[in-house]
Amino acid sequence: MSAPNPALKAVFWDFGGVFTTSPFVAFNRYEDEHGLPKDFIRQNNARNPHDNAWARMERNDITADEFAGLFEEETRELGHPVSGADILPLLAGDVQDEMVAALKQVRQHYKTACLTNNMRTGKGPSMTRDPAKAEQIGEIMTLFDRVVESSQVGIRKPEPGFYEIACELMDVTPADTVFLDDLGINLKPAKAMGMTTIKVLSPDQALGELGEILHLDLI
Repeated sequence: MSAPNPALKAVFWDFGGVFTTSPFVAFNRYEDEHGLPKDFIRQNNARNPHDNAWARMERNDITADEFAGLFEEETRELGHPVSGADILPLLAGDVQDEMVAALKQVRQHYKTACLTNNMRTGKGPSMTRDPAKAEQIGEIMTLFDRVVESSQVGIRKPEPGFYEIACELMDVTPADTVFLDDLGINLKPAKAMGMTTIKVLSPDQALGELGEILHLDLI
């Protein structure tokens, strides 16, 4: 495999918010429907971010039932109790076809891996409960050389160990790698380790930046 940019060997991709629309859109819709302040769910998840119910569920430290109760306790402290059972179905977004097309092109020249914080809920890495969507996302997952899931390895982004596991599995160094994620908090440690990072704000923006870095026309 020869890469158009020989200084790089691999591209690591987040999944939710990159290949699918962000769950934050679904969170905001839920908040609006239930009379909650905008970004209330994100505000809750930002408190104690490494050991709250969300983080523990992504590491598979707790069950879905335990998550439901703990999440409700946390949100009650903020004045609006919300069961975690209501939140889990919101996690699977809609597939962004242009990102999938770009992955198919990139994998012809570079190693590819999906680095995803996910939970053992729904069907597979997508966390969807829709069989048709699960099948669609399952097909996307076959395009990666490796899929690294927080719920499987017991560690999650932004913990540096998560990226170290990915590099070891892919037999690359951080300096060999580009990493795309929609959350800056996940990009910061990757960049500190030496990865080239791209914050995904939209498919066109992200693929424009990635194309320049890889010397590929992805748009």
